[in-house]
Amino acid sequence: MDKTDSLIHSIFDAPVESSRVAKPLYLQLQQRIRDAIHNGQLQYGEAIPPEREIASSMKVSRVTVRRAIDDLVTEGLLVQRQGVGTFVSDRVEQPLNFLKSFSEVMRDRGRNPGSKWLDRSLGLASAEEQRALKLGPDDEVVRFHRLRTVDDQPMGLEMAAIPRRFLDNPFAIKDSLYQVMSELGLRPVKALQRLRAISIDETRAAHLGIPVNSAVLYIERLGLLADDTPVEFTRSWFPGDAYDFVAEIRNPDGVPVESI
Repeated sequence: MDKTDSLIHSIFDAPVESSRVAKPLYLQLQQRIRDAIHNGQLQYGEAIPPEREIASSMKVSRVTVRRAIDDLVTEGLLVQRQGVGTFVSDRVEQPLNFLKSFSEVMRDRGRNPGSKWLDRSLGLASAEEQRALKLGPDDEVVRFHRLRTVDDQPMGLEMAAIPRRFLDNPFAIKDSLYQVMSELGLRPVKALQRLRAISIDETRAAHLGIPVNSAVLYIERLGLLADDTPVEFTRSWFPGDAYDFVAEIRNPDGVPVESI
């Protein structure tokens, strides 16, 4: 039995639920693919079986299979290569339409997020932090500097600053910053983000395990409360060949743009 036959047998052979209360067939198929990626049956960068074989094994139409796959491609979990097939994406995609933490985005995609703390400290706000967070020269911030990982591989560097009046203990954060901010009633409800390409310096390149002067995405995010009070200023550096940011673009009348 070759690898394709093995995947068909292990992932797609079980019957789908067909009762009126069951999920639509394409959603059931999507869940099987997600589960297979999450438990390692399908590896990142690996091809999934052809649509016709999936349809035959699950006793569903090609239209059902195509809809399931198209949605997962749009989401960024799968990627299609013309004339080759459909593969589990080995790039990380983060939607810009939703304000989610790094950990939430990774878990949504069945990935295992992690962190390595580089520094946690309390100090006077820098000039840049004063401008972003609307602070004075005597105001203090709590800073969180960490290496973000996905499946134990370096994925990005993150430096977050929170005004001390909101959070005064640098060691209050064990895993998710947004989880603690949610518990305090301080989670941002909207954000302003600025992205640009830069060359990475020697220190950050060493943390990320990439060559000095490699192209990276530099991102500044200013998190705001409902009354527009700045509560979080985060700067991040992501290798350009491993991370994609995607956004849905709409016409002024609210209709999604299908092509440009």
